Amino acid sequence: MKCADAVLMRLRQWGVRRVYGYPGDGINGLLGAFQRTQEVRWTQVAHEEMAAFMATAHAKFTGEVGVCMATSGPGAIHLLNGLYDAKMDHVPVLAIVGQVARISLGTDFQQEVNLVSLFSDVASAYTVQVSTPAGVRQAIDRGMRIAIATRSPTCVIIPKDVQEMDAEAPPHKHGAVFTGSGYVAPKVVPVAEDLDRAAEILNEGKRVAILVGAGCLGAGDLVLQVADRLGAGIAKALLGKAVCPDDAPGVTGSIGLAMRERPCRSFCRV
Repeated sequence: MKCADAVLMRLRQWGVRRVYGYPGDGINGLLGAFQRTQEVRWTQVAHEEMAAFMATAHAKFTGEVGVCMATSGPGAIHLLNGLYDAKMDHVPVLAIVGQVARISLGTDFQQEVNLVSLFSDVASAYTVQVSTPAGVRQAIDRGMRIAIATRSPTCVIIPKDVQEMDAEAPPHKHGAVFTGSGYVAPKVVPVAEDLDRAAEILNEGKRVAILVGAGCLGAGDLVLQVADRLGAGIAKALLGKAVCPDDAPGVTGSIGLAMRERPCRSFCRV
């Protein structure tokens, strides 16, 4: 089993079933691994930028971690727009990026880019370049876990020669780090004083309006009950569009920058 096979196996253990990407020399080892497995599906897009946007959309609408993949150099650079969308909208995305062979690092080799520096802002929670096959497992585990915990994009960079090396487990010796797959998010409960204060604010309101976002997903019935008791209208942020139906009583629809539910006639004249 090659290192690239171990990458896909670890992603599958995290529940990943689909990776959005575009081919390139820097990820040839990983592309070969996709041909050897049926567990993780390679979804090829027309451009690397779309791979990042599609992974972000996948995260937004499924609640899972979106995973995108691109080659080194220009391919990696094209991921940035989509990853910034994930960062700004606080959704978990893991970018797996190829890199030139380790022997060529720092030589201005064709399409060599300092990828750690490139991704250090958009994936500020976690960006790492793997140097050995034994380090792949920990990198994937931390990339997935931190993406989920911080609701942000992370990045794992794997040089092309590392992808094609035989897979290795971390050695049982001093200095080695071991991790496991899986993450259970803590349940955050507000203190009673904050709940009482929120109730006071709502009860004192005369014309209450409710704006719901992604934080209310799964609590649509409760939102409708509160709105009914207060006689309040409900507006939905874009990521909260699925909280409650558009045709429910008091729901005004979605809001957002340059967003309209219906076209304005004054702008639709021929």
